[in-house]
Amino acid sequence: MTAKLGHVLVVDDEEVLAGVVASYLDRAGFDTTVTGDGRDAVELARRLDPTVVILDLGLPGLDGVEVCRRIRTFSDCYLIMLTARTDEVDVLIGLSVGADDYVTKPFSARELVARVQAMLRRPRAGGDEAPLPVRRFGALEVDASAREVRVGGALVELTPTEFDLLNVLAARPRLAQSRRRLIETVWGAAGDDHLVDVHVANLRRKLGDDAATQRYVVTVRGVGYRMGSG
Repeated sequence: MTAKLGHVLVVDDEEVLAGVVASYLDRAGFDTTVTGDGRDAVELARRLDPTVVILDLGLPGLDGVEVCRRIRTFSDCYLIMLTARTDEVDVLIGLSVGADDYVTKPFSARELVARVQAMLRRPRAGGDEAPLPVRRFGALEVDASAREVRVGGALVELTPTEFDLLNVLAARPRLAQSRRRLIETVWGAAGDDHLVDVHVANLRRKLGDDAATQRYVVTVRGVGYRMGSG
């Protein structure tokens, strides 16, 4: 029997759409669980510990933003938000509470599966590889092998995508990287500038940095971002 690639929790109250997405994921080699209820999604995420959660923003009752917020209190799974809303604010709120990526309805199920696969192809620590040196920027420490970040010795909780973004910047600290380059490196070919900007804002907040001081993540006007000296 072929080993499964991971477990994907699909949360959408449109039963037909959720079924189509689950079917494509099944054929791609994933285990899937489907629910259309926000509260049920939180409990399933806690019990099943999925690799990826695909979460509709417009759920009835407990909406996708709140579901995302609650899942992030106990899980660092990859989380893709589905939205039928055209308001940018809704997307930004979803990303700000811990979503890694978003897809706007209507979408191609094949494209969505490709995004899931791209997320899981990101290099992760582990195996028999020699540990990488810890990179230091003032009080900030980025340990790529352990996938840990500390500021002043205190552990900082980051989502997988927040860590991946910081690690890409830290690996070549003097290089100013464009948003497009960061999207291709961290998210794969899909994505837009909002993904980078919102995740940078989240990183700065969690690291005790901000757009004014820019100790750790520096904005390079007209280009993108690079690491600061700390």
